[in-house]
Amino acid sequence: MAVNSFREDEQMKNTQKKQIILRLFSYMNKYKLAVFGVLCCMGVTVAIKLINPLLIETAIDDHVAENDMNGLILIGLIAVIINVLYFILIKVRMYTMSVISNKILLDIRQELYEHIQKLSFKFFDSRPTGKILARIIGDVNSLKEVLTNAVTTLIPDFITVVGVVIIMAVKDWKLTIAALCSLPFMVAGVFFIQSTGHKRWQIHRKKTSNLNAYVHEEIAGMSVVQSFSAEDETYDVLCDLTDQNRDSFINACARSDMFGPTVDFCWGIGTMMLYLVGVKFIGAPKVSVGLLMAFGTYINMFWNPIMNLSNFYNQVVTNLSAAERIFDIMDTKPDIASENDAVELPPIKGEVKFEDVSFIYDKGTPAETRVLENVSFTIKPGETIALVGPTGAGKTTIVNLISRFYDIDSGKIFIDGYDLAEVSLESLRRQMGIMTQDNFIFHGTVRDNIMYGKLDASEEEMIAAAKAVNAHDFIMKLENGYDTVLKEKGAGLSIGQRQLIAFARTMISDPKILILDEATSSIDTHTEILVQKGIEALLKGRTSFVIAHRLSTIQNADRIFVINGGGIMEQGTPKQLLEKKGAYYDLYMAAFAEL
Repeated sequence: MAVNSFREDEQMKNTQKKQIILRLFSYMNKYKLAVFGVLCCMGVTVAIKLINPLLIETAIDDHVAENDMNGLILIGLIAVIINVLYFILIKVRMYTMSVISNKILLDIRQELYEHIQKLSFKFFDSRPTGKILARIIGDVNSLKEVLTNAVTTLIPDFITVVGVVIIMAVKDWKLTIAALCSLPFMVAGVFFIQSTGHKRWQIHRKKTSNLNAYVHEEIAGMSVVQSFSAEDETYDVLCDLTDQNRDSFINACARSDMFGPTVDFCWGIGTMMLYLVGVKFIGAPKVSVGLLMAFGTYINMFWNPIMNLSNFYNQVVTNLSAAERIFDIMDTKPDIASENDAVELPPIKGEVKFEDVSFIYDKGTPAETRVLENVSFTIKPGETIALVGPTGAGKTTIVNLISRFYDIDSGKIFIDGYDLAEVSLESLRRQMGIMTQDNFIFHGTVRDNIMYGKLDASEEEMIAAAKAVNAHDFIMKLENGYDTVLKEKGAGLSIGQRQLIAFARTMISDPKILILDEATSSIDTHTEILVQKGIEALLKGRTSFVIAHRLSTIQNADRIFVINGGGIMEQGTPKQLLEKKGAYYDLYMAAFAEL
């Protein structure tokens, strides 16, 4: 498949903005009761905002003009009481909505992460880890203001705008037309800015993703960078990516920042026309001082929300690309998934059968590679099968197909007579144990890492597993034994020690089918001698597949498969293959000639 590196912008399918917005806001349904409470608070605060100008008009025209101090004081007390309530409700709604938006971000991030865990190897093979992290962390975080302001800004300001227009029209339709005459120009300006701004923010998100991917890759490979004194070269690449990120941000902001000036210009024109029409063309007594002041307040109440709505729209345009990137992954269907009618694979004995299995990498692309073609074999329960052959021959592919990390192109694979395509993935993989040459050690204690293979295992089971693979002795020599905290990837431990912990983790899971993919290639000779007895205990009674370049480690295998040319060139016991003097014999002699 095509691999998207940090040097390439990610490609995504185009989705209508309306669908993205509706999908994003659908996460509020879970908190609809709390959102309803916020809406109630907003209803009261909007009503108070709309009443304030009417109180000013009444105070000036009915009480100041009539020198009615008692009425003026009463109006003042009413204004103070309702505006204190206004500020209290504003604080309540802001706090509540902030809590809701943070919970929604948590829901989105958890849903995204849970979905990513279901995706196949093909998804992770096709893009850097940094680009995935950019979506889980950065893109999700960028949605907070949109979610919060959708309720605290969009709804109340929209209601305010509608309420202001209605009140103004009822009071004086001529003044209303004058005050809002510049509105069509603002709509045209906003449409132009939006139509070009969204694309620019999409580009910026992609450049940010590229930068994250590169930083993650270089930090992960820092030992290689330093060992080859490549600091200057990596710094130059970082500067180039940073410049692209900066330029894309400036380019996007240059367009988005046109929102404010556009609204300010239209606001000024509307205000000017209000007073021009009110004073010069209509004039007193049709337009009283109180009415003109009320309209002056209302026009501010109209354009302030318009400015807020424009800023919110700007936020939506800015961050809509983040939502697109998140939903793009959520809509990525797992290549490997259990069928709806999949059955649970019962406890197995371990018989494995391939029937005319063929597999192609990157099928339908220029990089298409046929690895296996019409491969057939049967493995009896408890048998140990060694897979040997040149790099790229298909050894790892065979074991990946048994684990169903990839789906076959044709043929069938059976375990104890069950077709793998018809059983659930979880019931299959929980009965398998996989060991590679690069087993990951998590940040946590030795105990945590071993019991990852069986979370409900007892202390006795954990220690027994460690002893079985000869890991117990070196673990007890660590600072805090099984409670020693390990760094990420097992930094501070030798390669052999990390492998032994991984062996213990596999042992405790008690798999029925065991896969050892170059599991001892990184272990020194002394450690290998220690672990071989543990491996023998691990293999006992289990169907096992062992991939090894060290032919000395597979001499006890029941059968050896020599893989090459898309299939099994020859198979048999080690003794039979040596006597045959075929492909295995050549590999064997070449290996021991180097010693």
